[in-house]
Amino acid sequence: MTINSMTGFSRSEGLALNGSLSWVWELRSVNGKGLDVRLRLPPGLETLEPMVRKSVADRLARGNLNMTLSVSYRDSGLGYRINEEFLDRLIELAKRKAIEHAPDVLPASMDGLFGLKGVIEPSDPEPKPEEERQDRSDALLDGLSQALGSLIEARAEEGAHMATLLSSQIDDIETHCRRAAEMAATQPDALRNRIKAQVDALLEASPALSEARLAQEAALLAAKADVREELDRLSAHVAQGRELMARGSPCGRRLEFLSQEFNREANTLCSKSSDADLTKIGVGLKVVIDQFREQIQNVE
Repeated sequence: MTINSMTGFSRSEGLALNGSLSWVWELRSVNGKGLDVRLRLPPGLETLEPMVRKSVADRLARGNLNMTLSVSYRDSGLGYRINEEFLDRLIELAKRKAIEHAPDVLPASMDGLFGLKGVIEPSDPEPKPEEERQDRSDALLDGLSQALGSLIEARAEEGAHMATLLSSQIDDIETHCRRAAEMAATQPDALRNRIKAQVDALLEASPALSEARLAQEAALLAAKADVREELDRLSAHVAQGRELMARGSPCGRRLEFLSQEFNREANTLCSKSSDADLTKIGVGLKVVIDQFREQIQNVE
């Protein structure tokens, strides 16, 4: 399995109804938290919307998707109509604005208003026979299937590049964890000396402390300085990340959650560290995790 990006573009076009109808689908997708479909259909084709949305939901899991269908009729039966209600509103608005901003603004001309989008619209020669409407719908939905297939291919192609980068970043995280573990394992003497110094400071501040209380404080100090638990969890997260990558899309949400866990453990590692070299490794680890988190924002 491979991961998919949420970014892509596709276009499909064709003819239907013996060449009297031409159509163009354009699909653009970018990253998003869920699947958000914004669909623009020509007047008279609104009945396609439920089928279009179902087709998208069946094949895509996440992403903000903008879809546009354009159609044109090549037969002589095609006419045009004037949206008079819209035109009347434009005329009134143009008059009012011309008065408000006179003499700086000239009155709108009729040819200018007629040129505005939505004033003159193509008129679908309805009614059509039921069989012809069905043929049209089938052709347009077939075209949508082609466009979705191309979009999925584009998202998969970008996802392949992302997978290489994400795998490399997971390897870097593992390398930082291994270096931190090696450094922590070579410093037991330094840790004991640091705990002894802190216990001595406690004795100076409170000489009446009991041995049991001192043992308690020493154990607490040792636990605060021990980073093995954080390193173990980071190693487990590395394994989980590779498993998710191998499983493939949709895995973006799980990877986002995993990046938060990576960051939490790295922060704790840095806060526990009292060694400059170990802190340096922790900071490097956080940098790689941040790069990883930025990349997975676009994983489906």
